[in-house]
Amino acid sequence: MNSPYVKNTVNKIKGLYQHQSEYLQVVDELIDYSDIDEELTQALEQNNGLERLLQPDRIISFQVAWLDDNNQVQVNQGWRVQHANLIGPYKGGLRFHPSVNESVLKFLALEQTFKNALTGLPIGGAKGGANFDPKGKSSREIMRFCQAFMTELYRHIGPNTDVPAGDINVGTREIGYLFGQYRRLQNQFSGALTGKELDFGGSQVRVESTGYGVVYFIENVLERFQQKLSNMSLAISGCGNVALHVAEKAIEQGAKVVTLSNSDGCLSREQGLSAKLVAQLLQSKERPNLKEVAKQFGAKWHQGAKPWQQNVDIAVPCATQNELNGDDAKVLLTNKVQYIFEGANMPCTSDAVALFEQSNSIFSPAKVVNCGGVIASAFEMGQNAMFYPESYQTVDEKLKKTMRQIHTHCMENNESSYLIGANSFALKKLIHVMNLQGV
Repeated sequence: MNSPYVKNTVNKIKGLYQHQSEYLQVVDELIDYSDIDEELTQALEQNNGLERLLQPDRIISFQVAWLDDNNQVQVNQGWRVQHANLIGPYKGGLRFHPSVNESVLKFLALEQTFKNALTGLPIGGAKGGANFDPKGKSSREIMRFCQAFMTELYRHIGPNTDVPAGDINVGTREIGYLFGQYRRLQNQFSGALTGKELDFGGSQVRVESTGYGVVYFIENVLERFQQKLSNMSLAISGCGNVALHVAEKAIEQGAKVVTLSNSDGCLSREQGLSAKLVAQLLQSKERPNLKEVAKQFGAKWHQGAKPWQQNVDIAVPCATQNELNGDDAKVLLTNKVQYIFEGANMPCTSDAVALFEQSNSIFSPAKVVNCGGVIASAFEMGQNAMFYPESYQTVDEKLKKTMRQIHTHCMENNESSYLIGANSFALKKLIHVMNLQGV
């Protein structure tokens, strides 16, 4: 994509949003790692499609004022970035974390748009959240914050408009509070949010879906290279929902998971973590103290370290954006890692991605690996529309099938790079639909 139009468009966007580093990082990745033929280049220029696609349709920004347990008014900032609804209602999670800002949400929404296009499901892309830190807050404070947040957001969402879900620090409890407030304000019960509890419209496999989807995609890649997960060792970063469900499913499939991590350091066990340990961490309601867990289960604790020093076959970063940098990538490649799968959203920095793409290792980006959650959310939307829940086995099989379809989409567009294949497939689809719908 070296046409003057593309260069001018990217330069214009960089000039407008020069301080939004996360957003510009994903824009650069899409441009640098797409394989576009002459016909599609013309399609991009038609109706100024590239500039329209790279920028969100709208950004909704609002103040969230709420009462803490001391009856003091606290104020946070909330956002919803509705990026594109070309192929279906806006769809993407809500994130509550101090690091949330407009740049982070724009990057996530753009990635979500491409990710959702890859699934083949009729869903657009969005992302939202607030710079609210739930750490140390009581359940009542979290409830009041969620209610205040939804009081501002409710007028902008709906089952055929925008369907938020959970993300970091927004689980079934928070979705319950958000949905309860939406239901009261709208005086209707509808599929306006996903990630709900089963008892009021949630879907089976939703909690496990992102982590399980990572493993299902890994199995498709290994099958292509005539290898099996049961013969592989994995280094996983993070210790949240995604990381633990990747570990759970990988161990179930016979793999050896040697690490978990948090912001304090890394836990490792050369002979592999046990299913019992992972189950215990999944059942815990609190953030686990991995240092104490290491003592309890005979594992090693590496204070301030990342998992990437371990000699493994597969690296799966599942913590947060830009956690795996160029130096980490060099260590992994020196240790002859065979595969890198992005379990979190954009966990590898630009220089790390470049090193992986130039190496003999196989790199698979988040937009294909991390799709499981939104796939299950789309299934929940369908169940809500039909008022008919599906069984765990049915949803799990549909998840496996969709992850295989995503793998096929990548291979159909570029057999040498999952990143280029994914970007190219989604870009072609989105631009084609944009031009069909006019300006």
